[in-house]
Amino acid sequence: MSEKFLSTPFYYRLFGDYALFTDPVTKGGGEKFTYQIPTYQALKGITEQIYWKPTLQYYIDAVKVMKPIQTETKGILAPLKKGGKDLNYYTYLKDVEYLVKVHFEWNGLRKELENDRNEKKHEQIFLRSLERGGRRDIFLGTRECIGYVEGIKEVEFENSITAFEGKQLSFGIMFHSFIYPDEAYDEETANHLTSNFTSIFMNNGRIDYVRPEECEIRQQLRNYSIKKFYLDSVCNSYKGGGV
Repeated sequence: MSEKFLSTPFYYRLFGDYALFTDPVTKGGGEKFTYQIPTYQALKGITEQIYWKPTLQYYIDAVKVMKPIQTETKGILAPLKKGGKDLNYYTYLKDVEYLVKVHFEWNGLRKELENDRNEKKHEQIFLRSLERGGRRDIFLGTRECIGYVEGIKEVEFENSITAFEGKQLSFGIMFHSFIYPDEAYDEETANHLTSNFTSIFMNNGRIDYVRPEECEIRQQLRNYSIKKFYLDSVCNSYKGGGV
């Protein structure tokens, strides 16, 4: 379980022409339909695309949905195993923009990386990576949905007016996140990949996410082993000045 260390919060803008945060209920038939809002896991994955190290665990504190929720359905030709093609229909979110608040904590299960727990180092690398648009490509749910990130200040996050001012909305029970064995917080989640579901509410365009361990519904999916890391392979040096 993570130690009682919380980094200072980071804030960034996330936007793109299309997004597909797939509702798992729609995956069985080959066609996909997006959730109306990003999931906790999607935002966590995007944050890890900006900068990730096994020393850290990211926690999404909140997201603000800046633009009206719009969808667009497209016909997608999907390849079949025997060489043919099949027409599927995917329903995407269109013209999306989100403001994200996130912090990191030390991964308490990574005892071999304790010497890499330098808050200032990881904070500065994250900010430099964010300034450059992330270390890896940003995808808004699926690979065909290219996204972009840029850093913002706390005051912009808190004071920005969303398209949902004065509205309180419930999205019902949604997929929230996965818990991997190296993020496990009890015996039930150790050595398994676990999926979490919880009720999601939006107030004035802002969603405050609960932590993965606070989700009401969770399900073990399969056994999952922990990959071993070594300090000399993950530590960054200040000498190179790179991100």
